[in-house]
This record gives sequence, structure tokens and C-alpha cells, in this order.
Amino acid sequence: MSIRSEYYEKLAETVMKNLKKRQIDACYCPTVSEAKQKALSYLTPDCSVSCGGSMTLEETGILKALRERSDIRLIDRATASSPEEIKKMYHEALACDYYFMSTNALTLDGELVNIDGNGNRVAALIYGPEHVIIVAGMNKVAADLAEALNRVHNTATPLNCIRLGKKTPCAATGACANCLSADCICNQIVITRRSGNPDRIKVILVGDDLGY
Repeated sequence: MSIRSEYYEKLAETVMKNLKKRQIDACYCPTVSEAKQKALSYLTPDCSVSCGGSMTLEETGILKALRERSDIRLIDRATASSPEEIKKMYHEALACDYYFMSTNALTLDGELVNIDGNGNRVAALIYGPEHVIIVAGMNKVAADLAEALNRVHNTATPLNCIRLGKKTPCAATGACANCLSADCICNQIVITRRSGNPDRIKVILVGDDLGY
């Protein structure tokens, strides 16, 4: 085991203990392949599934695997042909059995921090789907809320704005300007400090650097 792998494992133990105190289920997978297998193992035949936009789901191959499944009903906005159909899918996703996403950051103390543009992803996290499956690389772990918010504003958001072709100050400079621009994707800031429904939220920590 490498030094980094050992460090991630020990760090994950601390985070998982604190997530569980907050009624959030948690497990650690040392590799991407194990995380993918674990994430897909939650699914049951004929269940409905949806997901939020996530580079982590792309990088782990989870999104591809969901699209290849014939035994589930996937609500996939990538298949939508109009803005109206996307809006309909956003609403349908709130009633699905399993919702997959990542998190922009999580603290050592077990709090989840997410910033969203449309709000569909954080809406599903907060309420609706029976189960929320969060897959997160260990690079998303922050010491506390202040560091987590800084990570989201100055790392995750600029990278996502560049990826999405947004015309925001952070896309131009790499640093948050606390903007109110038309393309701003920092419209909702959600801190999940506890799950009201025990184990509804399941966090899979991965011993790798994933997503933004």
C-alpha cells in the first residue's frame, strides 16, 4: 500500500465515523472499480434511477454503466430533445428510487457542501428520491466548512464553468468574484449537516482524486 493510499484510508475512517453520526451511511472503496461495483450493487430490478451532473460519475464509469442497464428505468436528461423535456425529467427525478450524484465538498466532521446552478441536484439531495447515492473522491474532503466553501468557490466552480463554457469571472480568472452574472452557477448553497431519514443518503468514498 502506498503512503497516499494509507493516508486516504485513515482519512476516510474519520470522515465515515462522522457521517454515520449524522445518519448518513458511508463506506470506503480503495479503487474506482470497487466504488463502481458498490454503487451499482444498491440497484434493484425495475427501479427508477436518475442522476445529477457529475464528472465523478463520468470518470468512474458509473454513468455509462447505468445507461447500459436494461433492468432499470433511467431518467437521463442527455436523451431529452427539448428544454421542456429536460424540465419534465427534473421533476420525475424527484420521485425516483435511486439518485446518483457526487458532492462538491465534504468536511472531516461529516457535512456535505454543494453549490448548484439550476437547483435540481440539491433539490434531489434534500428531498424526493428514496435513496441518494453520493460517490466522492478523497480530494473532496476539507478540514471544515470554511475550507469546503473555499474549495467549492475557487476549485470546483471555476473548473465547471470552464467545462460548461460559462462566461463568468471565475472562468476567466480561475478565482471566485462572488458574481451575480447571467451565467453564474452558484445560485444555491446547501450544507447538509444531517439526514433526517436514517441512511437515506449513502456516501461512497473513493481512494482516488475524482471530479472537480
